[in-house]
Amino acid sequence: MQVSTRPPLEGGPVVKTDTRAGKYLAFHLGREEFAIQVLKVREIMGIQDITAVPQTPSYVKGVINLRGKVIPVVDLRLKFGLEEVEYTPRTCIIVVQIQGPDGTVALTGIVVDEVSEAVNIAAGEIEDTPDFGDTVATPYILGMAKGKGKVKILLDIDKVLQAQEIEGLSSLLQ
Repeated sequence: MQVSTRPPLEGGPVVKTDTRAGKYLAFHLGREEFAIQVLKVREIMGIQDITAVPQTPSYVKGVINLRGKVIPVVDLRLKFGLEEVEYTPRTCIIVVQIQGPDGTVALTGIVVDEVSEAVNIAAGEIEDTPDFGDTVATPYILGMAKGKGKVKILLDIDKVLQAQEIEGLSSLLQ
C-alpha cells in the first residue's frame, strides 16, 4: 500500500493518505477495465497510420508523428500477452508521459480498445494487489479499484512501459 503520513494539525491525529487516490483515465482491453493516472495523459487520439520500425518487439507497433515529434506506439494488448485484434473506430491511442528511474521523461502512445471515462477514485475504493504467488510479479499494478460492481486495474504506466525499452526505441529513431 502506498501511504504517506502528514504531521498532525495543531495537536490533531497523524493523517494517512493513500497516494494512489485521485483522477484516473479508464480504458478497456477486451473485457477488462484498466486505469492510469490522468496526470500521465497528454492526449487521446483516434487510431492513425503507424510507421513500423524493424527489429522491435511485437508489441511495439511503430512510431507516429505527433506535431513534428516522432513518438513510439505500444499496443497494450500485446504488451500484456492478450490476443491481437483488428482495430475498430473505438480503438484509441493514449499519449502518455512516462518517467524513468533516472528521471528521464518520454512521450509514448499506447493503443487501447476504447477509452471509457475519467473517474475520481477515492482511497477507500482502492485495494492492494492480491498476492498471486512468487512466480507472478505485478510491480506495474498500483492496486485494484472497486466500484459499480466492477474492478478496475490501476496501472503504474511508468513501470508498464519501462523507460529503458522506450529509450532504446527512441535511440533507434535518432
